[in-house]
Formats: sequence, structure tokens, C-alpha cells
Amino acid sequence: MESNYSQKMAADSTWVSKIILYSFWQSSCSWRVRFALNLKEFEKLNPLHYVPVLVDGDVVISDSYAILLAEEKYHQRRPLPVESQLRALNLQAANIVSSSMQPLHMLSVLRYMEERVGPEEKQSWAKFHIQKGFGVRVSHFNKDI
Repeated sequence: MESNYSQKMAADSTWVSKIILYSFWQSSCSWRVRFALNLKEFEKLNPLHYVPVLVDGDVVISDSYAILLAEEKYHQRRPLPVESQLRALNLQAANIVSSSMQPLHMLSVLRYMEERVGPEEKQSWAKFHIQKGFGVRVSHFNKDI
């Protein structure tokens, strides 16, 4: 596959480039290149280096729930119910996952725990908290539905 590079030398001796990357969306090799090419720009947008990040003009939103709310701006169908009690229950469930369960799947947290307590204790610790989160979700939300 052919690449199209158009480069010119600017007056201040820096290169200005238009780069086109030909790739396949499922190719891990292509993903590595995309990450590398965009990493510095991404770090400016979100110093925590977490995804997702949505850029909407001058506004940068780097939280998945805030992005869901911003999505209402673009689509007719809302991501959350309009009725306030159902909306609150949806946000409560999302927050349980976000604050009590999802962080335990983050590679940085798992590595930290493994360094501190070892691989077996890390697994039992994460399993305990994840099961607790699922238990609350199932028992609490079944009665509200």
C-alpha cells in the first residue's frame, strides 16, 4: 500500500508534514503507530493519560459519564432516561461501576497491588471488591425495577 507524504521546509528550518497512515482498524501494529503519533497531543489534552477523551471545539471532556451527557447535544436519543428517578438510578449504577469496580481492572492499579501484596492477594482483593459491587447492583436495582 502506498503512503502519501508531502513535506516542505518552513522558514524556521522545522519540518511541516502532512502524513497519511494507511492501516486496518483491527491491526495492533497500526494502533501502536496511531498511539505513538498522537501521544504528545493526547498528554496535553489529559495529563492523567486516561481514555476516553472527547474534544468538542475548545472544550475537552475526559470522563466517560460527562461524555455521555455531552452526547445529548448531538443526538435525538438521550443516553439517560428523561424521568428524574430513572435517570438517578442509572447514574447510581454507573457510579458504582465507575468508582467501585472499574478501577480494579486498570493495569496501573493491578500492577501497584501486585507490587505491594503479590499476585495471589491482588487477585483475591480485586475479586472481593468486584463481587461486592455486582452484589449491590443486583440486589439493590432489582427491587427498584
